[in-house]
Amino acid sequence: MVLDWINLVGDYLYRIFVNTGNFVIFHWEILKGIFRKPFRFNELMFQMEFIGVKSWGIVSLTGLFGGMVIALETTYALSLFGAEYLVGPTTLLALFRELGPVLTALMVTGRAGSAMATELGSMKVTEQIDALYVMAVDPVQYLVVPRVLATIIMLPLLTFLFNFLGSTGAFIISISTGATTPHTFFIEIIGRVHNWDLFGGLIKSLFFGMTISAISTYMGMKTRGGARGVGQASTLSVVYSSIMIMINDYILTPFIF
Repeated sequence: MVLDWINLVGDYLYRIFVNTGNFVIFHWEILKGIFRKPFRFNELMFQMEFIGVKSWGIVSLTGLFGGMVIALETTYALSLFGAEYLVGPTTLLALFRELGPVLTALMVTGRAGSAMATELGSMKVTEQIDALYVMAVDPVQYLVVPRVLATIIMLPLLTFLFNFLGSTGAFIISISTGATTPHTFFIEIIGRVHNWDLFGGLIKSLFFGMTISAISTYMGMKTRGGARGVGQASTLSVVYSSIMIMINDYILTPFIF
């Protein structure tokens, strides 16, 4: 029994090290593919449309109602201390620093990340990726690099959209509930919210974009086992990306702010 447990733990650790090494090598292949010719601009534009433009709807709704909900809860909490006039800067700081980048990344993960893993996984199990090797086309440069670059470019823009609509929702709630006046709302924001609060969150979104795209494409490129494997790749891409977004957020926050 002891030997069985040792073998089980050893096999588990072995798979962790192997997968970690393969993932690091995959990142290196992506980095090389970015600077290798030809640069597939048309594919990049297509992926930017799919990942960014087609995600604006869900990001907009999440941002608007997220800002409204945060403003409602913040107004109640601040009313306990007679500080309702601070609802504007409090809500915007929460949006700009944390909720904007994180929630946007999670929305893009659920919509675009899973789609990337599914698409590449389907190509893998149907041997389309093997056909690219036969034609002397690098699959990482052709399939992965445009998706990674598109996610890195579009996620900060989507985060900015989220922040804008979240701020709009917070303003609507703050004024409609009588927590503050428009003049006080903007005066408090100007005095307490700084440019770096916004830019720091956008920097976070750059790292989140790399995380989402790298994990999703990696899971797709390593898919095995037919249709079941494609489904598992899609599910694992969302799960791992969501976990790593939270971990990266915790690591980045002390360095950025």
